[in-house]
Amino acid sequence: MAIHDSLQKIHTPWVERISRELARGEGVRAGFVEQLERFYNLLEQTVMTGDTAWLDPILYDWGHSPTETNLEEGEYFVSFVMNRMIALTMEVVRQNLDHEEALEVLGAVIPIFTHSLSVVVRYEMETRVAHISSELNATQVKLQELDHNKSNFISVAAHELKTPLTLIEGYTSMMVDVVENSGHSQIESLLKGVNTGILRMRRIIDDMLDVSLIDNNLLTLNFQPLWISHLLNLLKNELKKPVADRKQNLIVNQFEGSELMLYGDSERLYQALHNVTSNAIKYTPDGGTITIDGRLLPGFVEITIADTGIGISPKDQALIFEKFGQLGRTNLHSSGKTKFKGGGPGLGLPITRGIIEAHGGTIWVDSEGYDEVKLKGSIFHVLVPTRTEATDPRIAKLFSQFEQNKSESETEISVQENPSTNNTPA
Repeated sequence: MAIHDSLQKIHTPWVERISRELARGEGVRAGFVEQLERFYNLLEQTVMTGDTAWLDPILYDWGHSPTETNLEEGEYFVSFVMNRMIALTMEVVRQNLDHEEALEVLGAVIPIFTHSLSVVVRYEMETRVAHISSELNATQVKLQELDHNKSNFISVAAHELKTPLTLIEGYTSMMVDVVENSGHSQIESLLKGVNTGILRMRRIIDDMLDVSLIDNNLLTLNFQPLWISHLLNLLKNELKKPVADRKQNLIVNQFEGSELMLYGDSERLYQALHNVTSNAIKYTPDGGTITIDGRLLPGFVEITIADTGIGISPKDQALIFEKFGQLGRTNLHSSGKTKFKGGGPGLGLPITRGIIEAHGGTIWVDSEGYDEVKLKGSIFHVLVPTRTEATDPRIAKLFSQFEQNKSESETEISVQENPSTNNTPA
């Protein structure tokens, strides 16, 4: 009973000292004192019974309270309050009990306080982790909503711009016809400049629509037989003029897999390869070289587009595949589509990634870093699955019949060229 009497003796001084130390305001102190009274009563029960389960309810409440407890002089974590309670309890015991009583009380309550602190810290950590996870989830939802709204804006803006652009394009074309018949060469030249601007704006709007389709998983592919070599030859012919204007050298090598017939959307794959190669031309100084090569891998054809350009720093190599990703100061970009460091909306590579991934492939870039003096260059890697069967059974049937007729025709021609092959003497 002696320890019970000692605990009763320090009950009031303990509550007053801790509330005065940790809650320095009447409004805060009233609620805090109530909690301290509850804790101390449970502490006494724990000391008398030796069962720490008496403290579990209040420790649970404290540990799962809001992440921080607002007190008038600042914000304290519950674990901090418990630590201060231990130190202040030792002072109260020393000031209000004799030496023998103090040792007995401290020997009984310090292990209980230590246990309580470890429990509160665990509960508090769980609460803080849950709070942070909730905040992160809320932030992620907001970011997803923002990205969705941005995609909707791009789609609506592109559709709304396309209608007046079509009208402008039509009237401009009629004006060109009128001017050509009237012989006003200067006005004709100006109208051609307007038409060039219209075509460039149309490409931007088309890119915005493509990005919107990719973002909303609405990009549809028309799988047909194709050969990579055919796409690369078309690409070389189309880019011949900008490459010549920049005094560059575009090399397209034949490689294993380039002559393999595979199924894909030739128009979209051409668009993807055109975007990457145009990008290589844009960021390679005049006189540089762009080399297209590749190889056959298990299940894939790898196409590489290497340049001797200014390169890409490692921290920016992921950024270039994001919508509207811009490297460097945009006010220093030139206005030409394929001029050195030419500007653009930053949609070409994101569209390329969307097209390649829609085919089941992937794209990435290797570069030692950005350097406009040493010109370390970049290598873009494009993996395209070697799909040898059409996903649409009707297309598969159509081309299987085509291959069968082709084979029969080749056999018939062979027999006609060698009529004596199957003849036997009478």
